[in-house]
Amino acid sequence: MSRDTYNELWRNTQKQLEILAITDFEQQTQELSFDRSQSQNSTYELYLRYIRIANKLERVYDKMIQPQKRILVRKLLDSCYGRVIELKHDLVHIDMMEFSYNDAIMEKLKITPLDTELRIPRYFIREREKEIRERKQTMDEILIKLGWMDDHPEEQRLTEVEAIRMLQMHERARQGRLRAHFMKEIRLLKEKGKPEGKDRTESGLLAAMKIQKMWRGHTARRKTRRRKMEEMVLIGMIPPPQSTQKKSQAVEKMNAIINETYRTQKEYQENFEKALLEVREEIKKKQGPTMTEDIADEIRVWIKDYYEKTGKLPELPSEESGGSRHIFSRQGTESEVSRSSAISSKESRKTKEKSKSPAKSGDLNVEEAAEAGFKPGQSAFLPDIKSGIDEFNEVWRDKDEYMNKKQTYYEDMIYAEKYTEVEIELRKAVDEIMRQELDLLQAALDRDRAAKGKKSKKGSKKARRSGKKSKKKKEKDLTPDRTTESLFEELVTNGIIRKYPDTPLRSYIGDKSYVERSGVNPSPGDIKQLLIEYCILPLGSETIRNYSPCIRSILLAGPKGTGKKALVHAICTEVGAVLFDLTPANIVGKYPGKSGLIMLMHLVIKVSRLLQPSVIYMGDAERPFMKKIPKTDRTDPKRLKKDLPKLIKNIGMEDRVIFIGTSSFPWEADQKLFQQTYNRFIYIPRPDYGALSLAWRELINEYTGGNNQFDYSVMAKISDGYTIGSVVSCIKEVMTCKRKLQLKAQPLTHVELINVLCTREPVYREEEETFLAWWSKTPLGRPKA
Repeated sequence: MSRDTYNELWRNTQKQLEILAITDFEQQTQELSFDRSQSQNSTYELYLRYIRIANKLERVYDKMIQPQKRILVRKLLDSCYGRVIELKHDLVHIDMMEFSYNDAIMEKLKITPLDTELRIPRYFIREREKEIRERKQTMDEILIKLGWMDDHPEEQRLTEVEAIRMLQMHERARQGRLRAHFMKEIRLLKEKGKPEGKDRTESGLLAAMKIQKMWRGHTARRKTRRRKMEEMVLIGMIPPPQSTQKKSQAVEKMNAIINETYRTQKEYQENFEKALLEVREEIKKKQGPTMTEDIADEIRVWIKDYYEKTGKLPELPSEESGGSRHIFSRQGTESEVSRSSAISSKESRKTKEKSKSPAKSGDLNVEEAAEAGFKPGQSAFLPDIKSGIDEFNEVWRDKDEYMNKKQTYYEDMIYAEKYTEVEIELRKAVDEIMRQELDLLQAALDRDRAAKGKKSKKGSKKARRSGKKSKKKKEKDLTPDRTTESLFEELVTNGIIRKYPDTPLRSYIGDKSYVERSGVNPSPGDIKQLLIEYCILPLGSETIRNYSPCIRSILLAGPKGTGKKALVHAICTEVGAVLFDLTPANIVGKYPGKSGLIMLMHLVIKVSRLLQPSVIYMGDAERPFMKKIPKTDRTDPKRLKKDLPKLIKNIGMEDRVIFIGTSSFPWEADQKLFQQTYNRFIYIPRPDYGALSLAWRELINEYTGGNNQFDYSVMAKISDGYTIGSVVSCIKEVMTCKRKLQLKAQPLTHVELINVLCTREPVYREEEETFLAWWSKTPLGRPKA
């Protein structure tokens, strides 16, 4: 299956990617455009096409087992994700809002909003399972030692006989309780007595007739319901009921196949890595001395020829400029030099762009962008996409794999790669020796010519080769003698590093927006996609983080119950991140004083870098920037006011660390300081009708197993104005253990839910207007206002 299905999917995706890359390169050469509509159309089309290709490559990478192919697929996958993020930032500056819509382009590409959802790479968690598991185990051990968590012993597995005996015991107990209750009712009836003059036989007949009447009515209603359901299924009004047993068997079979694929992937990858080391050592051992002599002889011949032609000794290029590879056109040398120069030029270009362009650094200046027009920026990922396409065309497109049906590694490709790698390594060592020989030859030549003035040149050569070291101010390490484990334990003990519940992002219920496209009131699906692009992808991949536009901090603002904290937990869950909690209420009494605060900031930034990816979280994010703190507030939130901007500024572009704040009252903060601290502001409004309908359906079906008779649209209409958090708490309060046992006999009714929902507070219009007024003052809200 891996050889046929996913190889074919990869080939088709490569064809689409090659066509898309040509279009993208053409758009890169466009001049400055003041037609925002045209720029939005072309950029949005590229954005959607890259999303679809990235989703296909993610599927290929997750299921393909050939290790050498997976290296190339991973490179293309990360590059496509990075290009998606670049195009997203371009769309933000074109549309002047975080959310972009264009139905005409979707109609042109013949896709639906569901096709535009960006899939989170599964390798973020799968390739770090062992590390994440060990970290959780360490945290549990620390919490158990502190007494903050119970040490639950591992439950012993019961045998089949023991399990049956336990079930029988509980069933007999249940029947005994029912029998006792029944006998109690009979006893009470006897005590009440019966009317005089009534025959016992007559009363028995009446009781039997009543039981018959109730039973016949019950069976008749059950048959009627069954016929009605069959008729509704026949005319297509409701979906046919699925067999739970067949469905579970199919799921188990599918999971077994997927687990076997992952096991084969791991086995092939280990064999491949082992072969890399063995082939490298074999080449170095058997051919290393010969290669060293050949390289040295070649350089000596070049020195001799140069001296005979010019009468002076040459200067060997430095290691940064390629060394002797820069001189000779050995097999593969030109491509290596051009590749290294391309990478260096790309990095320098990227550095300049990030330092100059506000879009690339995550800071917005929308008003200037609106006046200046739009020009596509140079992409840092397009060169990698092009090199990946070229590698596929040269190596894999026409490769005959008939003799490798098991899809193991190709030894000849390993040998060629390691031969070049060993040659480059030996060449660097030989170059260093040759530089020393050149210095000795130059000194001898100077003595022969009695040219003392030239001795100073020798020192200048060494100075030139050594280069000037950049004087970069390093941060002072306040804990140089502490290990990472001890720092981690200290922060866990003080509650700064917290354990979070496993919350996959798909558990945040809601689809993409289908109707309202203003961008001010986004749907849950749009918010999920934005957090994938801004947070999850840069945190999960080092390549994406290093070269994509850098966002250091994000603020999630919205009414209580909209799921802001759940989204933070989902981000951490999807990438296996470490969560640092700097909520003002959490750090009360911890690290007191000015020196303690300095130590806290130092520990957070140091440990977050050591344990990447990391999320630094702050609840009630408006409190450090409030103009006036209430007298009842004893948390002293303003102690972080000056240090927060410094902390966020110290997050480097290569650090997979992000600062996320949540706020239910963002208008209470000083907006100038707020906007200096956070790069992006995401408003999470109350859910619309579609999100509420889906929430009621998904949450109730967890208990009922899919009751087709319940009208979810009624509850969605009644609960308009309430948050998803209110819906969740309402269902949990209604669905008690006793009520769950009664569901088969007494189906759930709307009245039960409505009575509980009325006790919750909705999002009032005044609060919503206050949020919109605050949003109109944000960097993206001002142009929209």
